[in-house]
Order: sequence, then C-alpha cells, then structure tokens
Amino acid sequence: MRSTIHTRTLIALTATALTLALTSCGSDDDSPSGTGTSSGTGTGGDASSVQLPKLNGQTLEVAAVWTGPEQENFTKVLKEFEKRTGAKVNFVPTGNNTSTFLGTKIEGGQPPDVAFLPQVGVLHQFAEKGWIKPLGTDAQAQLDKNFSAGWKDLGAFEGKQYGIYVKAANKSLVWYNTAAFEAAGLTDTPTTWKDFIATAQTLSDAGSPAVSIGGADGWTLTDWFENVYLSQAGPEKYDQLAQHKIKWTDPSVKDALTTLAELWGKDDLIAGGRSGALATEFPKSVTQTFSGDTPAAMVFEGDFVAANINADTKAKLGTDAKVFPFPAVGDQAPVVSGGDVAVALKDGAGAQALLTFLGSTDAAEIWAAQGGFLSPSKTMDQASYKDDVTRDIAKALIAAGDDFRFDMSDQAPAAFGGTQGVGEWKDLQDFLKNPKDVAGTQQKLEADAAKAYKNS
Repeated sequence: MRSTIHTRTLIALTATALTLALTSCGSDDDSPSGTGTSSGTGTGGDASSVQLPKLNGQTLEVAAVWTGPEQENFTKVLKEFEKRTGAKVNFVPTGNNTSTFLGTKIEGGQPPDVAFLPQVGVLHQFAEKGWIKPLGTDAQAQLDKNFSAGWKDLGAFEGKQYGIYVKAANKSLVWYNTAAFEAAGLTDTPTTWKDFIATAQTLSDAGSPAVSIGGADGWTLTDWFENVYLSQAGPEKYDQLAQHKIKWTDPSVKDALTTLAELWGKDDLIAGGRSGALATEFPKSVTQTFSGDTPAAMVFEGDFVAANINADTKAKLGTDAKVFPFPAVGDQAPVVSGGDVAVALKDGAGAQALLTFLGSTDAAEIWAAQGGFLSPSKTMDQASYKDDVTRDIAKALIAAGDDFRFDMSDQAPAAFGGTQGVGEWKDLQDFLKNPKDVAGTQQKLEADAAKAYKNS
C-alpha cells in the first residue's frame, strides 16, 4: 500500500501546507463565498467529457454510512445522475457496521449495485471473497484522469482496480467556537499538545466546556488515538502498527494512551465529563460546540464537521466557527487522511455508469457545492466549494499529493477497526471510561487485534 512508504519529511511538508492554508482561512472575511455551483447542474470544466449510457427503466441501489446532512448532500449528486441517465437510484444507509450490513446483503443474494466502503481493510476483504467487481473501462478512465497515484492505489487490491475514493477526509483538524475563545481572552490557537491542554484549561476556567467528544461513536476515538500516535511515535511506527507488525503492547502505544489520558482523564475539560462524552454521538459533539446556551469551545474531527455546522447550527464558517490543525505531540503535527471508496457489488451497465459519474469532476463539483465534502480529485474546479474554509483544506490536500497517512483503523480488518461495540472502538471507549488503565487497555487491544488479523 502506498501509504506505507512515506517519510517523516513528507509528513512535515503536508502539515506545513495545511497550517498555512488554515491560517489564511482564519481571517474575518472568510464567510461563505457563494462561488460554488449550488444549482447542482455540474457546470464544471469537465461537464462534456463524461459520457453516460441511457438507463431508462432501471433502478439502482446505493449503500453508504451517511445520514442527515451528509446523506442529503450526496442525494444531490444522485439526482443529477438520474437526470442524465434516466435511471432511478435508491439510497440505503448502512449504519456504522458497514461491512456486516453489506455482508448480510451479499450472502442473502440482494447486494446493492454500488456501495461506499469507509475502510480500505474492508475493500481488501471483499475483494478476496470476490464480492466486488473490477472497474470498467470508462470508470477507470475517470480515475486515471482525475486522481493521483496514492488514491488510486488505495482502491486497488492484488493488481486489480476495484474502487474510486471519491470522498476524502482530513482527520487532523480541531474546530473551535470563536466566541468561547474571545470570552476566555484567547487570541492564538494551540500548536502543541502541551498548549492544547493549557488552552482547554483556560477555556474551562472561563466557564466553557472545553472539548466536545463524540465518544458514543467509537470511530471518533480511533481518530484521536491515530493523531496522537502518528505525531508522537512517527510514521514508521504508525505503518508498523497499522499492519500489526508491532503489537499494541508496544511502549509507543503506552506513550500515546498516556498522552490521551492527559485530556480524557480530566472531566472538567470534557463537555459532560467522560460519561457525557460516552453518551454523545458525533453529530451532537458538533452541535453542542456551536449551539445551545453553554456551547463547548472545541471539537476534534475531520473536514466533514462543516456539513453538520452548516445544517444543524446557525454558526457561520470562517466567522463563528474556525479551525486549526491537530496539535503536534512530537516533532511534527500529524496529517491523517480517510475516505470512502465507491465499489460495484453487481455486474451491469448501471453500476459501472454510476462509478464513472462518481469519478468525474461533474459529481465532485456538485457535491462540493453542498458543503461538508472534500474531494481528492486533482482536476475539479476548486471554486465549487461552498466556503473558503473547506476550499483551503481541499487545496492543502491536493498540494500534498500522495504524502499522507491513511486512517489506521480503516486499514485494519473490520472486526478490529470498523465494527460498533467490539475491537478497537469498544476498547477505546472503555479507556475513555477509565483512562488510568493504560496497561489493561493495551492488553485488550492486542488480544482483539491478534484475533482479527489472524482471521482475516
């Protein structure tokens, strides 16, 4: 996998580019620009280059994890596909256990035509089982034209191209409520973990719940761990742990968990305390940061936070809600990327046509205009993004090229890194509940990882 060959220098370059972009988007005039193609007509520069077949009378089914604003935004893309082809497309939410949901559908003989897989490990498992179909010629052409080698490699397995990473995520961002920072007398955002903890304490002392954590969704906790671990242990160790070439009982994991406990072990710094965090799902972690009588000051998660801010709060990106890079724990700030890969689970012209459209700049520009979306497409019109904040994050992603580390849990077998209530998700929830039990958490993580990797 390409994401295993980059060096610390490349990670540093990516972090620098992101920092510069986010610094530039923090000015007072960074309100939504209104320059995107909000009509959803796909009028980008590549509009005439996507040739799609007529599919009148056909009904396709698409499955993905998204709900709420993210689902609504994606529906705009599907509506354009329906308009161009005459097909009808039904969307089915998978829930957080995507691999289990799809596996049941496939084994029952009723798979959706196209599915979005949030874990590259699941793509590998499905490809090994013969459950997904290789890209057709037209979809491959869009992939080759619009995406860099790193993103192409993530959608391949054993020499065959199965998927297109049409939706990316920068998972190394902290979003903050500017009013809370101003009330606490804070004029700068933290760049190191030490400063981050100090900032949280200052906010708490000023009367704001400092950090909102969506601990009811275990995947958010894996993202916390990965950012701390990548920055503290370095990219080489990160790659080794991602492939289970070192054990979770390694001292580097102990260091990362101990660092996390500096925040997770302080109820006064967490909105609702640890028990409140464990009862808070991701969408609520965002809304309670930018709405309500006593909003939290900061929430960590990817660029997709913008979708929830736009849809569920009155906060304005770039004014009420701003963002800074995840603070450096070690020598360099981390840059962790994620994404959703579109794959075909059925043969036929309909599934391949939808993959072709999803890989086009037309689809990317329609989706970007809705907000809360980041595309790894290197050829799309960056003016399509709904707001300047997301646009600058996207530019930094494209400028980084292939120099990123992919989400560690998403590289793991789903039984360990991608299933609600078990494996890493559950183990880190237990650690949030009892941050003093570093050694016990390591033992549980290693036992669950060893079992999952062996079975995969």
